[in-house]
Amino acid sequence: MASIQLLKSRIRSVKSTKQITKAMQMVAASKMRRAQEATKASAPYTLEARQLLTRLAAHMSVTKHELFIVRPVQTRLLIVIGADQGLSGAYNSNVLHLYTSELIADDKAGIKNKTIAVGRKIAGFVSRLKDTETLGVYEDLPDKPTGSELRAVLDTAQDQFLSGAVDAVDVIYTEFISGMRQQTAVMRVLPAGFDPIEELVVVTDALYEPSTDEVLAGAVHRLIGAQIFQALLDARASEESMRMVAMKNATDNATDLIDDLTLAMNKERQGAITQELAEISGGVEALTE
Repeated sequence: MASIQLLKSRIRSVKSTKQITKAMQMVAASKMRRAQEATKASAPYTLEARQLLTRLAAHMSVTKHELFIVRPVQTRLLIVIGADQGLSGAYNSNVLHLYTSELIADDKAGIKNKTIAVGRKIAGFVSRLKDTETLGVYEDLPDKPTGSELRAVLDTAQDQFLSGAVDAVDVIYTEFISGMRQQTAVMRVLPAGFDPIEELVVVTDALYEPSTDEVLAGAVHRLIGAQIFQALLDARASEESMRMVAMKNATDNATDLIDDLTLAMNKERQGAITQELAEISGGVEALTE
């Protein structure tokens, strides 16, 4: 009987956990849809920025601009985007694995590192490293980062590159491909670059005010910001997607465990009933002798 009571207690406990994981699954699904919509909404802006740079390239050599200058990489800044919370499957561990691989590769190549950590889990990991300098830690960012959070990361990265403190700036994040597919990636944002867009109509006699150089400087700044912003949105969508899948798996596992415990409890109850019947039968036979 004590075993049956223990099984009942475990079943109640697992059912309670299942309710929590089911609720977290639904919340993550809702957040994922909003994050996915935000990611798709920002894509046209990034495309327009690339088109503007293509048009400007027809008027001047963008490679002469200070943000486009490619130099030997002796120090690299890594902007690592992770999550503030866990319970999202392998999301944080995948980001940290790629980040660690980049650090090892730089160490073998004799390249120094600096890091900007986005997310509490990443910040906790980076704080324990000895061979990288942390330039900033950003936690509890909203689902859709505002200009102030983005500007702080962007200005730090750009100032470090322009001053020569770093020779390259890379973003490590999780690219959102679909609700069921995400992959970690490294995206270089500085030195700036763009992929020329084919079949783009370029107006060669266009006038730019106040000057082509100033327009280029503003466009490059916004393009870099758009790339980092897109990475933040992709990372959030990937995080919520992986959390939704993790909570669904936890809910399914809880259902299976409840079924197993219920079966075990029924067997125990059946065994107890069988034993009681045997004892009653034995007692009846003893009285009739």
